[in-house]
Amino acid sequence: MNLLDLQRRMEEDVRRPLTAGFGMQKLTEDGTPTAEIVSGYIKPNSVLSSFERLEIYNRQYWFRAIDAVSEDYPALNAVLGPKRFDALILAYLRENPSVSFTLRNLGARLPGWLAAHPEFTGASHDLAVDVARLEWAYIEAFDSAHLLPLSASEYTDLLPGSVLPLQPHVQLLELRYPVDELVLAVRHDKPEVDIVSNAVSERKQSQRMQIPRLPRTATYLVVHRFDDSVYYRRVGRAEYRLLEALRDGCSIEEAVGRTARGVKLPPRVIAEKIREYFAHASELGWITAKKSFLSASASVLTIRD
Repeated sequence: MNLLDLQRRMEEDVRRPLTAGFGMQKLTEDGTPTAEIVSGYIKPNSVLSSFERLEIYNRQYWFRAIDAVSEDYPALNAVLGPKRFDALILAYLRENPSVSFTLRNLGARLPGWLAAHPEFTGASHDLAVDVARLEWAYIEAFDSAHLLPLSASEYTDLLPGSVLPLQPHVQLLELRYPVDELVLAVRHDKPEVDIVSNAVSERKQSQRMQIPRLPRTATYLVVHRFDDSVYYRRVGRAEYRLLEALRDGCSIEEAVGRTARGVKLPPRVIAEKIREYFAHASELGWITAKKSFLSASASVLTIRD
């Protein structure tokens, strides 16, 4: 066995998933005893067998991976409890092992994976999925780029066919529960500037952590970053639809049409609200000049009955 073969052999054995009891597998995928393979390249010592010596590295590799994912999902841990949460993370990592040089991306697929595995969440399934989605949106908002916002002069040049991309750090979430409150309750001991929600900013916070009982209600959140802090901002359904359309690459005309569709208000009122939505997004710097373009059409944008 040359050095490269030895490195590959040890990598395969160290990365082999742990058992449900967090020990090293005694058999490989083809039924070969692990101890037999390990004894071929690791010597025992006076205290530990070859199997036990490698098990230390196998367990530490997976414990570090489990910790990396767990650190990104503290509120999900609070919702499920440590026992169910540990089982969930171990099962997730068995199906989604590390494939990157960085542990940052290790938990990226957990919200989607969790949605398909209700056996780990029971009656709290929808709530748990919403919490996981929000916690990963926090990671994305914190890490993603902030581009130059669209300037006031550029706004005056826009046409109905203009496309207005959102900032890469802006994350849009349509949720079934107001889980921003729950996440904030779990993260209560973090600095105030680290994470902020407009839904609770005016309420006096408890001195001890309490996981609130949440009613099932449609909640629309914009997760964004400002001055290196992540903010959770609730918006109404119509405003969310406008931002969603911009995120999807719709032109201004298409985005306005999607927003106005199904709204039972006079066109004048709808138009005023949409102007407010654009002003709000502009004030917060959510719209970027990158890749925006002007349509050759110079038609006037209108909202009709």
